[in-house]
Amino acid sequence: MDRELIAGAIKMMEQGEPCALATIVQVKGSAPREAGTQMLVAAGGRTLGTIGGGCAEAAIRQRALLVLEKGQPEVYHLDLTADTAAEEGMVCGGIMDVFIEPLGGQKE
Repeated sequence: MDRELIAGAIKMMEQGEPCALATIVQVKGSAPREAGTQMLVAAGGRTLGTIGGGCAEAAIRQRALLVLEKGQPEVYHLDLTADTAAEEGMVCGGIMDVFIEPLGGQKE
């Protein structure tokens, strides 16, 4: 995790704001970012960092909010194949697996 994300996560947790960390763990084909790229999603939907932008990032943000509700980590499979990419006007057409994990954030 880069320093900006670490600082953001610490700040959110100190303030009792739940957040989730989304990490690209596998990429097949052409995807907007490579494995290891991370984004932090706060309970209100704001993000820190990027995993590629556009509809892919929006989908992962929404999934991260669901992970926060459930409180359970998961691997989210995002298919950006040519048909989906063409419909959305994207230039990539790969597949990304993103590990989304809830981080602390509850005040004691």
